[in-house]
Amino acid sequence: MKQNTVYNLENRTYLFARECRFLIRELSKIINNIEDGKQLIRASGSVGANYIEANEKLGDKDFLMRTKIARKESKEAEYWLRLLKDLNSDYQAKVKELIKEAVELRRILSAIINKRSIPKNQSL
Repeated sequence: MKQNTVYNLENRTYLFARECRFLIRELSKIINNIEDGKQLIRASGSVGANYIEANEKLGDKDFLMRTKIARKESKEAEYWLRLLKDLNSDYQAKVKELIKEAVELRRILSAIINKRSIPKNQSL
């Protein structure tokens, strides 16, 4: 990402999805890039969309479910990025940066899930 750390997670997930789209625009238009790119666009956008929905929760279960979906989508985005990296040698550095961000987002979302999953009557 072009900025340093972004602490607003809604904005950070937006920037991740945006950067994935910029990457796809630059890649050659061969069939594997087109198909893998479509999947990456869906997964990267879904990370932020589900996190935003989690923040507009209907309850704790809804929050956890949406956050888990966002985490799952970040893992899927990482998968598509790995494929694109392996097949597009000219974009190794940019894709590695996006993979790193996908991993960091997944870890942040996991920490949120783990923190929220602790029963309320139990303290750390």
